Amino acid sequence: MRRSEISRRTAETDIRLVLDLDGSGKSKIDTGCGFLDHMLTLFSSHSRFDLEISCKGDVEVDYHHTAEDIGIVLGSALKQCLGDKKGICRYGDIFLPMDEALVLAAVDISGRGALSFNVEVPTEKVGDFDCELVEELMLALVRSAELTLHLNKISGKNTHHIFEAVFKGLARALKQACAIDPTLNGEIPSSKGML
Repeated sequence: MRRSEISRRTAETDIRLVLDLDGSGKSKIDTGCGFLDHMLTLFSSHSRFDLEISCKGDVEVDYHHTAEDIGIVLGSALKQCLGDKKGICRYGDIFLPMDEALVLAAVDISGRGALSFNVEVPTEKVGDFDCELVEELMLALVRSAELTLHLNKISGKNTHHIFEAVFKGLARALKQACAIDPTLNGEIPSSKGML
């Protein structure tokens, strides 16, 4: 079963997260930030991963620690779910449209944490959420999950739409990459024999 449950407590956040890669897209998200709840709900729905997140963070400061630490815990859970990575497709990519916004998301579950984030947005905030924190969350995610992620905005004028395309694109690319490839017969998808 590709399921993980992680709890992580620091002086800045207290997070409990449950991830099931073979779910149906059910989610229960409470991060203390409405915008982040919305994006992670979309991520769960479009990846078809079941996801529960409960986070109590120092939101009286801002959402920085909440976003970063959720990225860390989500990445750790993903890595734990994938185990030795036998039989996974490894790669996933999509051009994801959201109204006028279009984002390219490409993933390689490579065993190496790398992020290329080329997503400019027209505003500094969405509601009370600092837009720069999306990149912080993604960076924490790729480092913890040890995957390569490229996110490139092709077009878009509305910040909310652009970030919806980012999270939905990530979801669909990860769904592809984490899927089991029956032609691999349980082998690790690498000429090196490990990821």
